[in-house]
Amino acid sequence: MTQLSVKTLRHYHEVGLLEPDRVDPATGYRHYAPEQVPTAQVVRRLRELGMPIADVRAVLASAPADRNALISGHLERLQNQLAATRSAVETLRAILERPVAASRIEHRSVAATPAAAIAATVERDDLLPWWQGAVGELQATVAAEKLLTPTGVPAALFGFDIFARDRGAATVFIPVHGGVRPVGRVRPATIPAAELAVIRHHGPHDDVDLDYSALGEYATRHEISVDGPGTGDGFALFCQGETDISDASRPIEDTEAKTCKDAGIDYVELEIGLDGITVMTNPANDTVTCLNTGDLYALIGPESDGFANWSDADALAKAHTA
Repeated sequence: MTQLSVKTLRHYHEVGLLEPDRVDPATGYRHYAPEQVPTAQVVRRLRELGMPIADVRAVLASAPADRNALISGHLERLQNQLAATRSAVETLRAILERPVAASRIEHRSVAATPAAAIAATVERDDLLPWWQGAVGELQATVAAEKLLTPTGVPAALFGFDIFARDRGAATVFIPVHGGVRPVGRVRPATIPAAELAVIRHHGPHDDVDLDYSALGEYATRHEISVDGPGTGDGFALFCQGETDISDASRPIEDTEAKTCKDAGIDYVELEIGLDGITVMTNPANDTVTCLNTGDLYALIGPESDGFANWSDADALAKAHTA
């Protein structure tokens, strides 16, 4: 009549969800009255929808208006769970069906870029809301300045410490043409020139980690990633006033010096020593007697894939030899 098993009815009795009309003292059999059938049917359907016993008990004990609110709240949770499940399934399908990541990664040379920027030291847990607020403030400031013309989309630089120590330097910027006036948190900045490995993400933000992972894997496999912040990161922190000394492995570049000047950072540059690279070959190797920067790029750079012999790298070396 109710599609509930004896075992289930006993359990509902024990947890106080569905009390029997009477219990035979000799046999322990539970007997239910016909008017309890609708309640039992409601209980069965709510449990089939995954509603916890405590919530079912609250539904049965509530007034009609409160009862409808409880049921509606549970249905909304189910809809959210269904949406999350569908999203997870779509993500799994995308992982299984997506093209080889390396085929979607390109190399790009970017010149030093004048920009309007907001920089701060940010907690990792606060990174997304801080990013959203900074982008909104930058867009409003650039739009209000008639002498500024955006030359690119909003972008960001994240210091290594954000991911290694959950707190670090972050800079959000919009490339612009024209002089940037300090307004609010917005300051003029020059984004240093860089050689980039780039991947384009197409799809919802929830799936962006897949492309981040693919890019990180590519950088690690081609040995173009580093274990910690480098000289460029150090100068960025120094020009933001985050550090007092920048222990650099090279002289400060013109664009970095301008960033410091724009931020009111004065400094004294002291040359302590020089870095160098040693390239060694096997003593039995009489093929290679001299290597220029193009040769080095071809042998150990991000495009040096599948070379079994020195001669395999010749074409790439010539393309990168000044």
